[in-house]
Amino acid sequence: MPPSTDHRLTPAPHDQKGTVMSEPSAIPPTAPSSEANPRRWLALLFIGLAQLMIVLDITIVNIALPSAQRDLGISAGDRQWVITAYTLAFGSLLLFGGRIADYTGRKRAFLVGLIGFAAASALGGAAQGLGMLLGARALQGAFAALLAPSALSLLAVNFTEPRERAKAFGIFGAIAAGGGAIGLVVGGLLTEYLDWRWCLYVNVPIAVLAAFSWSVLPADRAAPERARFDIPGVLLAVAGLVSLVYGCSEAESEGWGSRLVTGLLILGVVLLAAFALVERRAAHPLLPIRVVADRTRGSAYLAVGMSVVGMFAMFLFLTYYMQIVKGYSALVTGVAFLPMTAAVLAAAGGVAARLIPKVPPRALVVPGLLIAATGVALLVPLDVTSSYAAGVLPSELLVGFGMGLVMAPSMNYATHGVRPQDAGIASATVNTAQQIGGSIGTAMLNTIATSATSDYLREHARRMTPETVKEGLVEGFSHAFVWSSVILTAAAVVVGVLMNTPRPPRDKAADAAPSAAVHLG
Repeated sequence: MPPSTDHRLTPAPHDQKGTVMSEPSAIPPTAPSSEANPRRWLALLFIGLAQLMIVLDITIVNIALPSAQRDLGISAGDRQWVITAYTLAFGSLLLFGGRIADYTGRKRAFLVGLIGFAAASALGGAAQGLGMLLGARALQGAFAALLAPSALSLLAVNFTEPRERAKAFGIFGAIAAGGGAIGLVVGGLLTEYLDWRWCLYVNVPIAVLAAFSWSVLPADRAAPERARFDIPGVLLAVAGLVSLVYGCSEAESEGWGSRLVTGLLILGVVLLAAFALVERRAAHPLLPIRVVADRTRGSAYLAVGMSVVGMFAMFLFLTYYMQIVKGYSALVTGVAFLPMTAAVLAAAGGVAARLIPKVPPRALVVPGLLIAATGVALLVPLDVTSSYAAGVLPSELLVGFGMGLVMAPSMNYATHGVRPQDAGIASATVNTAQQIGGSIGTAMLNTIATSATSDYLREHARRMTPETVKEGLVEGFSHAFVWSSVILTAAAVVVGVLMNTPRPPRDKAADAAPSAAVHLG
């Protein structure tokens, strides 16, 4: 429910004292590097397909879940594990996957991730029971943790000229922000007219098409040094992220006050704090502190992590509102989200792509968060009789436009100024921010909504009717929308304060150095 320019993934420029300098946010147009991939726009098509497959899988399986539950005899208590198995593996292994991409080569990691994700999807589609389905979903998450950071880092190394990079990240940001709504439509179509299994099988042809990227992506370059994995860092990061994601998923059913949830969240925080200490002293850290210490890049991670709270609130509660309260079918509900996708495309692929090379990043991210906050706030007065055109559509357009303004520059600046050997881990960090933000946000807002609904139904227990139940649900949604809007507004304030304007480099010679992927062996 994860996501900074001269726009080159080359060693960060240094001044005469060797101090790493930040690149500019607005750079005059220049000719692409002589080493630029001549087939980079075709590569973008394949990278975009891979990203779309990952984003689709987050929402398309939600649509298929009720049918899968009936077909495989999954209990109501075990149903959530179909979602949790994926998010646990994906969210906890992203940092490790990003570092694998850095060490083994991004092209190789991308293709391995594609093939593995497709195979796991086929296994899930053929599942004959809960155990087989859960295993397939966990494998999907593991390969997605390798695929997602590889895709983003490949995009960064293929597009180095400022204006081209802005366009490419505008398209990528639109996919990241709007792909979930497309998943609802595709999931509704496949479930209604074919079978729930096709919601998993559909990944196979997409992966096959994306695998043609082998011929257009530049070859991985070997580095003279031998890479070493930070094993203590890997163990601490994976265990800490598993504790946080699992704790948040359990909070939705057990409540935030349960001992299990509290213990998992405390354990997760302690493990991640230990991870931060280990990384400061490690000779070859999994996540170098320099990656997140940059204010522009760190603020981009924060913007992605907090913005998905608003997006997940929109998808989660409007899906319930349209299907349960208004009685829409899964397909109609998916189609009803398409205007939001159109708004994302207009903002990310149109407005943001043109402005990224010209304006500081916060000039796009902060207004985007405020526009999204306004859109979510418009849903607060929603009631059982509200119409789609007057009650839902305006909010969808505002949230979609705001998310487009946030995601495109945030994905762009997520790899701002990183060293070539850190491109994968920087890409993984923004994906981790998105996953953790979505997990925490969904669990927290769902708890708020459930609690408000329970209070409403308790107060109106004497006149309990189906209409009263719907009113109670909408009351809960309204409370969640209030908090979601507040969170997005707070994010705009924090990002506005923290996200500085990158300074121009003093040494342009360093900017021409070639990038290289580090290889094992």
